[in-house]
Amino acid sequence: MSTDLQTPAPAATQSQNDDILLSVKDLHVWFELKKWGFSHVGWVRAVDNVNFDLKRSEAIAIVGESGCGKSSLMKTLLLLNRPREGQVIFEGKDISRLKGKELKWYRSQVGYVQQDPYGALPPFMPVHRILDEPLVINGVKDKRERQRRIRTALEEVALTPVEDVLNKYPHMLSGGQQQRVVIARAMILEPKLLVADEPVSMLDASVRVEILRLLRKLQEEHNLSVMYITHDLSTVRFFSERIFVMYAGKLVEQTHIEGLLDNPLHPYTVALLTGTSEPDAANARKLKEVPPGEPPSLVNPPAGCRFHPRCAHAIAGVCDVDEPPDFEPVPGHVVKCWLYKEGRTSYPEA
Repeated sequence: MSTDLQTPAPAATQSQNDDILLSVKDLHVWFELKKWGFSHVGWVRAVDNVNFDLKRSEAIAIVGESGCGKSSLMKTLLLLNRPREGQVIFEGKDISRLKGKELKWYRSQVGYVQQDPYGALPPFMPVHRILDEPLVINGVKDKRERQRRIRTALEEVALTPVEDVLNKYPHMLSGGQQQRVVIARAMILEPKLLVADEPVSMLDASVRVEILRLLRKLQEEHNLSVMYITHDLSTVRFFSERIFVMYAGKLVEQTHIEGLLDNPLHPYTVALLTGTSEPDAANARKLKEVPPGEPPSLVNPPAGCRFHPRCAHAIAGVCDVDEPPDFEPVPGHVVKCWLYKEGRTSYPEA
């Protein structure tokens, strides 16, 4: 972080492995429901007892269908939501309750790439003001230094010649160019963590690969940790090292990308892969039927495994009663499913 950013970091509260940038421990994010705005009627359990670590310079993907809790998790890591229980540890510091200057410091360490580039950019500001504003807010007073950083950021996202872009407004740019400006703004404070929320879902197919390659290039050049939020499993293999599958507020499977694509273990993960376009005909045999039904209500989730009402392999008296713990049937491959209690190492064939 530049010395121009004067806001101090909060004091470390506990030791942490130097290889870990971010650690999420027993995280619960629940939203209260009230009748007529006053009386309590329940909780929406958007994120329920989530645990994982993010290493330095690592890219991870969090995948799941709409409503699974991945956006609530992301917003909590950005401290737009506050956890009901649990901790978020960043560089050995518990940041989950930060306020004031310490909160400002943390947000300077995290870049955010939004899903909708046009909605993310203020329409009344030209590009140079969009990129200048976070520098001014975070105490970079030297105008020449701000101009240098703005030019560097635009060059890094391939918006060149820079002079042709600086004075343009968002509506004068294409969708791909708008998303490059969003990425430049996310990178302008030289963050250590980049959170990308469905960064290519609003773009043309011809532009998506370019943006993913750009994010990968920035990650490698700046040693960034990246959290990639998506519902599209067809893109994760080109960008992430590890993948976390989320269903109904819980992480149900965690492993390296190739391990999950070659040997998906959780029935929900298999269902996600079934709904993903697969150009390789050799993989057609892996596809199973899409499970019936809809995701459960997060106000009143089912007992036991939250996927059991839709699961063809649910075990009566087990899956509908007890929540499964994390099993590791294959080294480095963690799954929350009772099918693997007895040592099974692959998904059961139909």
